[in-house]
Amino acid sequence: MAQPLVKKDDDRDDEAEYSPFLGIEKGAVLQEARVFNDPQLDARRCSQVITKLLYLLNQGDTFTKIEATEVFFAVTKLFQSRDLGLRRMVYLIIKELSPSSDEVIIVTSSLMKDMNSKTDMYRANAIRVLCRITDGTLLTQIERYLKQAIVDKNPVVASAALVSGIHLLQTNPEIVKRWSNEVQEAVQSRAPLVQFHALALLHQIRQNDRLAVSKLVTSLTRGTVRSPLAQCLLIRYTSQVIRESGNNTQPGDRPFYDYLESCLRHKSEMVIFEAARAITELNGVTSRELTPAITVLQLFLSSSKPVLRFAAVRTLNKVAMTHPMAVTNCNIDMESLISDQNRSIATLAITTLLKTGNESSVDRLMKQITNFMSDIADEFKIVVVEAIRSLCLKFPLKYRSLMNFLSNILREEGGFDYKKAIVDSIVILIRDIPDAKESGLLHLCEFIEDCEFTYLSTQILHFLGVEGPKTSDPSKYIRYIYNRVHLENATVRASAVSTLAKFGAAVDELKPRIFVLLRRCVFDSDDEVRDRATLYLNTLGGDGSVVETDKDVKDFLFGSFDIPLVNFETSLKNYEPSEEPFDINSVPKEVKSAPLAEKKAAGKKPTGLGAPPSGPPSTADAYERMLLSIPEFANFGKLFKSSAPVELTEAETEYAVNVVKHIFDRHIVFQYNCTNTIPEQLLEDVIVIVDASEAEEFSEVFSKPLRSLPYDSPGQTFVAFEKPEGLPTVGKFSNILKFFVKENDVTMPVTLA
Repeated sequence: MAQPLVKKDDDRDDEAEYSPFLGIEKGAVLQEARVFNDPQLDARRCSQVITKLLYLLNQGDTFTKIEATEVFFAVTKLFQSRDLGLRRMVYLIIKELSPSSDEVIIVTSSLMKDMNSKTDMYRANAIRVLCRITDGTLLTQIERYLKQAIVDKNPVVASAALVSGIHLLQTNPEIVKRWSNEVQEAVQSRAPLVQFHALALLHQIRQNDRLAVSKLVTSLTRGTVRSPLAQCLLIRYTSQVIRESGNNTQPGDRPFYDYLESCLRHKSEMVIFEAARAITELNGVTSRELTPAITVLQLFLSSSKPVLRFAAVRTLNKVAMTHPMAVTNCNIDMESLISDQNRSIATLAITTLLKTGNESSVDRLMKQITNFMSDIADEFKIVVVEAIRSLCLKFPLKYRSLMNFLSNILREEGGFDYKKAIVDSIVILIRDIPDAKESGLLHLCEFIEDCEFTYLSTQILHFLGVEGPKTSDPSKYIRYIYNRVHLENATVRASAVSTLAKFGAAVDELKPRIFVLLRRCVFDSDDEVRDRATLYLNTLGGDGSVVETDKDVKDFLFGSFDIPLVNFETSLKNYEPSEEPFDINSVPKEVKSAPLAEKKAAGKKPTGLGAPPSGPPSTADAYERMLLSIPEFANFGKLFKSSAPVELTEAETEYAVNVVKHIFDRHIVFQYNCTNTIPEQLLEDVIVIVDASEAEEFSEVFSKPLRSLPYDSPGQTFVAFEKPEGLPTVGKFSNILKFFVKENDVTMPVTLA
């Protein structure tokens, strides 16, 4: 029976529907692998079986030790075949199986024979496989062949040796560093790929010697690099040298800038873009230095290639964060990209225009964005919302049109993250622009009537309780809040009751009305709602009892709860009913570190995203008090957020370290919690060296070492970085723990005089 034709653009998962590997099982493939033992080898059939084995391995299937050994020994018999295609598959499967040291010997002679073969394809692949599966002992035996291969006339063989050297540098650096002369010669190769790989290896060999890297860049920037790929690498290394020498040069005297500018005239678009990006990322770059790079990126905006348009607009978007005026000349070109078929390009164009536009262009941009928002996914909408928030803070007089825009898109369809981004933006605008408070609160009240997300509803109600009483007419919000008591689930109803109580405590004129509403809530079907209503009536004096002082009521309703919940729960469990009431002031506010035994036990639990936090949670207030006690952090301002502890060491290591990230407006502080788990050792001058080479916008301003770390006594060391104010900044930080070790004799008796 003929199969029905399916159009290519139908919404079907073509890969799952037509994959040749669909439904294959490991057991069946292992049975098929017996074909490797046939006296007369079928090269095509053997290649198909190896392909299936590679597919299973790359899909995450694991072979037992016995299964892997059987497959490996069967595959070694395929070296007798002269079929080039099958031989390439044999090389691949041997690399993926990663045979043990005793099994490697079986194929070593065959691989070494291929490495000296007259067939270049054999030589290149044999080098790759041999370097992948060999150890240091065998490496010294084949070192001479590898050095010869680096300068081989065939570029495929030379590149294979160089790439193998890059991998071996991680495990056998002493051996690879002896190849410097051959690698230096390969850098002068006319083959583009060889020059690229040689430059990468040479830089890795010298990367720990700053002077050697500087000399390498100086020699190569004189025009000896022809490969576009190698030229891109050289531009990156040049940028690194410029960054490292930035503190030792006079203003306006930037080394190698002329070389970067000359690369803007290269015939390869890849090199031109790399040079333009490097110039825009220079520390303290001036408008004069930016001009040629911006001109090149502007030309890329009108390119017919989507990848060039995307690269250019993304780079300009980043430049607009620090030099918006320099990007203004590109606005006309970027406006044409709003209708680009690639939604990523269109989103970046919109956000860049929002950062670089002036006050008079706001209304025109809003009209263009309104039609644009319905065509993009939520993840792109969130980016646009954040850009609009920044624009409103930049031009506060335009808050009405921007607030109306946010309110309109808030009522449209969208997921939780998208709606939360809009609500967060409106909240920030209300707090930072006084004139926007009343209209913004009304927009939130209107949204809450149709909000399907419980979390957002409770957060809006909480915010209303704080900001609503401060407006000129607080009574107009009561209707919206009380409606939540009748029309929502129990969680939102309870939050609405708390918000009503805050209005009653803050606005005396509303107190009688609030009493009436709270008395109705006492008969609610939910325990939490009834208990809250009863509590607030008693607190406000609505039940006829003696009311607390005004200060006590406001402290209770509006004050921050600065007691760790773990400590509060423990104290409540330990409280024994008596004539004396429970005293909340008796609850300790310090967060105790978990005992060492608990940490080790906890270390055996799952780690990663699904793992529970490694220690008791702490409130932001507790962290803030601790940080303010350190003089160097006292002027960092208000603590915005503290992360959960992130484990940096494995569970069974000798030194346990986790990190908590504290975010301030212009600073980020890393708090490293360290524990020494070895009784015989005392650690001194403990400090974490943070590598911020992949976080260029951050600059280290302070580090606080830990003078002493005895056994099982947790301690903290801190490192602080400064970041651009008010701008979204991302970076990747690497951490190295350094300390001095002193031996302790734990069995020696100590006599105290």
